[in-house]
Amino acid sequence: MSYDVLQYAEDYTVRTDEVEIVLGEPMRYHTNFRIGGSAELFVSPYSEDALAIGLEMCRKREIPYTVIGRGSNLLVSDRGIRGVVFDLSTLTGYRFDGNTVFALAGTTLAALAGKAAERGLSGLEFAAGIPGSLGGAVFMNAGAYGGEMKDIVESARVMDEAGRIRTLSAEELELSYRHSKLEETGEILLSAVLRLKSGDRAEIERTMQELAEKRRDKQPLNYPSAGSTFKRPAGHFAGKLIEEAGLKGFSVGGAQVSEKHAGFVINKGGATAADVMALCREVQARVKENSGVDLELEVRLVGEW
Repeated sequence: MSYDVLQYAEDYTVRTDEVEIVLGEPMRYHTNFRIGGSAELFVSPYSEDALAIGLEMCRKREIPYTVIGRGSNLLVSDRGIRGVVFDLSTLTGYRFDGNTVFALAGTTLAALAGKAAERGLSGLEFAAGIPGSLGGAVFMNAGAYGGEMKDIVESARVMDEAGRIRTLSAEELELSYRHSKLEETGEILLSAVLRLKSGDRAEIERTMQELAEKRRDKQPLNYPSAGSTFKRPAGHFAGKLIEEAGLKGFSVGGAQVSEKHAGFVINKGGATAADVMALCREVQARVKENSGVDLELEVRLVGEW
């Protein structure tokens, strides 16, 4: 496959058996915030080989690139993203072998949690309501309701910018609160092996149902958002600090601190990335003034700021 086919892309889209390439793709279609300018080149590879070829093209031609999964934790600039965006949500699939599951990066956590429950396997209950992919979840060590990816990740296959693949153990991934070593190395997660435990299917499904009800009761699931906007400060809860600063319901343009849960910034309608950033900066400043605590963004900023 040759990416030189792009010069013939008169209709702005190229499709082959190995890849789909779109020129000027609006990123609002690929983030849970439903916000963002366009990617200059949006590439969806259907195989690891196609991804490696794309990375090699970028390296040789010094083209900047960004890797995304399902966009559940991203805020894309209104100015869009220069260069190539590699969309790994096309790399999906999983295989169970006893208590172990092998899954590709684009597979949703919800799908894995549901299939694990069907097999009476415990460990993924916390992830059933996280609207992201396995790749993003390992990259940021996603977690909820007392569970984290580091509790179940055994190993991961990653690719560097030269297309070289290696396997990292859980220890080598250095998973910690909302962090992995991949944030420093820039390597791309291709797949991971998860180690689960045998359990009672009915009990597992009951736990998942209880957590789903908690999410519906406490989180603003009816509005676009990137989930928890700020990381949890040591010894505190971000939502509580924001509420204590009198910011519940605070708005900038179409962005709002959720009236249901102050830890969430939502797109109430027509919000821009600039709205969200202005709101977040004001929240950080007023929480600092009120409590002395510095809030750090959990949402990942992508694009031209």
